[in-house]
Amino acid sequence: MAKAKANKIDLGALTDLEREKGIDRDQMITAMEKAMVSSCEVDYGKDCKAEAHINHETGVIKLTVQKAVVEKVMNPKTEISVENARHININAEAGDTVTVDVDPAHFGRVAAQRGKSIIQQSIKEFERAAQYTYFHAKEHDIVTGIVERYSGDNLVVNLDAKAETMLPRKEIIPGEHYGPNDRIKLYIVEVHEGRKRAEGKGTGDCRIVVSRTHPDLVKRLFEREVAEIEEGIVEIKSISREAGSRSKIAVYSNDENVDAVGACVGQNGSRVNAIVTELHGEKMDIIQWDENPAVFIENALRPAKVVSVRMNEDGTEARVVVPDYQLSLAIGKEGQNARLAARLTGFKIDIKSESQQAALDNGDFEDEGLVDDLDDAALDIEEDDAE
Repeated sequence: MAKAKANKIDLGALTDLEREKGIDRDQMITAMEKAMVSSCEVDYGKDCKAEAHINHETGVIKLTVQKAVVEKVMNPKTEISVENARHININAEAGDTVTVDVDPAHFGRVAAQRGKSIIQQSIKEFERAAQYTYFHAKEHDIVTGIVERYSGDNLVVNLDAKAETMLPRKEIIPGEHYGPNDRIKLYIVEVHEGRKRAEGKGTGDCRIVVSRTHPDLVKRLFEREVAEIEEGIVEIKSISREAGSRSKIAVYSNDENVDAVGACVGQNGSRVNAIVTELHGEKMDIIQWDENPAVFIENALRPAKVVSVRMNEDGTEARVVVPDYQLSLAIGKEGQNARLAARLTGFKIDIKSESQQAALDNGDFEDEGLVDDLDDAALDIEEDDAE
C-alpha cells in the first residue's frame, strides 16, 4: 500500500499495485482521499467540513478543514482565533470561516487507524472487482492453471496467479491424476461476482466454475489448434462428448476449396493428436456436417456403414439400417457410438440391421422404438450392458 510521507504519497507503490493486481491507480488515489477525510472526522468531529486532494502527477497531499473564526477559542478542533485566522485571510473577522491546512502525519492513533482500515478495505474491494472483470472476460474460454493440492477428491488450482478455484471430482476427466505444480487447461463455465464478507462468512472473492469434462473444452482446443476455425473458414457445428472416452465433432467448411475434416485432422494427424494428448488419449471422431439430416446422421454413425436412413414426418426421428455385420459397430461399446451420434445430430435414432428391418417389414416382430441420447433400450443390447 502506498504510504504518505510528510505531505506526499508514493505513487510508485500505486503503480506496482496496478500492475500486480489490476487495481486502477486513480481509483486508489480517490480511496485514499476519502480515507483522509474520514480520519479528519475522527479528530475534528463528524460535522467538520474536510476536503482532501492528491495530485495525480506528484503525489502531493492537500488536506484541509474549515474552522470558525472566534474571539475566544473554546474548541481548537473546530475554532480558530481571529489573530491566527488573519495569517490565512488578512480580512478575517469573528463569525467568518477559514480553510486550514491539516498535516495527515499529525492524526491521532484512532484517526490514523480509521484511515488505514478504509484503504485496506478499498484495496480488497478493488481487487475483487478487478478479479471478476479479468475472469468474466475469459468466461466460456480456456485458461491454464497450476495445480496446488487436492482437497478431498477435488482439485485446488491457481489460475493465472490471480485466483484460486476448485475443480470438482465430477469435472475431472476419468483416469486423470495430477500433482502439485502440474499445468492444467480448464474451461471456464461461468464466473460469479464475489460478495462482501457478511458476519465473517465467505471470502468475498469471485467464484469461478471450471471444468475438464465440458464439451466446449474440446471446441476451444480445436479453435486454438486449427487456424481455419479461428479465421472463420471452418465452423464447428456441434459436439457430443463422453469425457475421457470419445468425442464426436461435426465440422463444416465455408470455402469449397478447404476440407473441414482434413483441416481439423492436420498433416499426419498433427492437429487432432495435439488435442488427444491434452485430453490424455480421449478419442476424436471428426464428422462432416451436412444440412441434409439423413446424410448428417449417416456421417455421425461412422465408422459404421449405413444402408439407409429414413426420417419420420416431423423430422425429429430417424430409422437407420446397417448391414448385419456392422450392427455392433454402429451401436458401439455399451451403445456409445449411437448415443454420441444422437447427441451430435439432435435426432432420435433407431438402429436396425438389415435382417431386423426385413423382419419388421414382414411383421415377424414389433418395432421396439427409437433411441435418443438417454434411452439405450432400442439399441438391441442387453439391459445389463446399457449405460
